[in-house]
Order: sequence, then C-alpha cells, then structure tokens
Amino acid sequence: MGLFDRVSRVVRANLNDVVSKAEDPEKILEQTVIDMQEDLVQLRQAVASAIASQKRSQQQHNQAQTEANNWQQRAQLALQKGDENLAREALVRKKTNAETAASLKTQLDQQVTMVDTLKRNLIALEGKISEAKTKKDMLKARASAAKANEQLQSTVGRLGTGSAMGAFERMEDKVLQMEARSQAAAELAGADLESQFALLESGSGVDDELAAMKAQLLGSATPQNQAQLPGTATEGAPAKAPSTAATDPAVDDELEALKTKLDQL
Repeated sequence: MGLFDRVSRVVRANLNDVVSKAEDPEKILEQTVIDMQEDLVQLRQAVASAIASQKRSQQQHNQAQTEANNWQQRAQLALQKGDENLAREALVRKKTNAETAASLKTQLDQQVTMVDTLKRNLIALEGKISEAKTKKDMLKARASAAKANEQLQSTVGRLGTGSAMGAFERMEDKVLQMEARSQAAAELAGADLESQFALLESGSGVDDELAAMKAQLLGSATPQNQAQLPGTATEGAPAKAPSTAATDPAVDDELEALKTKLDQL
C-alpha cells in the first residue's frame, strides 16, 4: 500500500469522525426533509415539463395526421378530375405527413410512458415525504428525550460521586462542630453559677437536717431527759453542765456518725 493511499485513508477517517460528532439528529432530520421537499419541487417541475412536451407531441401528431388525411382527399379529388400528376403530388405530400404522424406517435407513446412513471414517482415521493415528516417529529422527540435523560444521568452521577455530595458532607460536619462548640460554651457559662448553688444547697441541707434531728430528739424526750440534753434546763432552775451518766449512747453514736459524714463532704 502506497503512502498516498495511507494518508488519504487517515484523512478520510478523521473527516468522517468529525462529521459524525458534528451531526445533530434534530438538525439532520430537518435538513433531510428540506432536501426531500426540494427534490419534490424539482420532480413536479419535471413532470409538468414532460406533460407539456406530451401535449405538444400530441398536437403535432394530430396535425400531421390531419394533413395526411387532407392530402389523401385531394389526391382522390385530382384523380376524379383526371389530373394524375396532381394526384401523385398529393399522395407524396400525404406520405410525408403520414410518416411524420407515425414518428410523432412513437415519440408520443414514449412520452406517455415517461409521464406515467414520473407521476408514480411523484406520488411515491409525496408519500415518503409525508411519512418522513411524521417520523421526523417522532425521532426529534426521542432525541430530545435521550438528551434529557443523558443530562439527568450525568447530573445524578455527579451528585452521587462528585464534589456536590462532598460539599454537603463537609457542610454537615461544620454544622455539627458549630453545634458542639455552642453547647460547650453554654455549659462553661453556667458552670460557676451551678457550682455556687450546689455549695449553698449542700451546706443548708446539712444544717437543716441537723436542726430537724435536734427537734425530733427534743420532742421525743421525757422531762427528765430534757433536763439532761445540752442547751436545756428545768423551769426555775439554773442550767447545769451535762452529765456523762445521763447521756444517751445511741444519740452519741448517731452524732458521731453525722460528724464523720460532714468531715467526708
């Protein structure tokens, strides 16, 4: 294979590839229908021209045949009048017109056949153009649907694996971080106040519990025991120092236990 053939093949292949990529189905369909309509116009003009030529041939044939008939009658008239030479001349003219009529008849028959063929082709082309228009609209709709589906699938693919979903995930992480920082700031802002109230609540609770226990002990003790409790005295008598013999061992144990709990706080 020569170098020129190889280069020519490469050039044709590249050109075909460029043309194939540049072909838009919708535009090609529109242009194809336009070309078919132009062909239809040209075929109609050809049919009209053939019909006109057929009519001229028909008129010429009729005229030649009429002339042949006229010269036939004149030849008969000349013979009837006894003029043989004139009759012979009339027959010569009749023969010429008859031959012309016969030639025109052959041409006319061919034209009739050609016109019939052109008419059939014209009808077939009109049917094909009508069918092409219908198919063109259908193919254009299918092409538009295919383009829309291709764009949709491309968009879905980008959303599924591309940067769009990655951006959403990054923004979601940032929102979670912002919420976490907001909660931490709120907890830090209220930490000191909560601790202060906790100290107050714990302190007052111990004092209240101790006072309640003292009141319970005072309410349940007998008048003799009340005289022995710390901080109590009989009516009309001075307060005496508490006696260890009069102390209740159970109370002392519970008091010691409370002190131990307070030390552990």
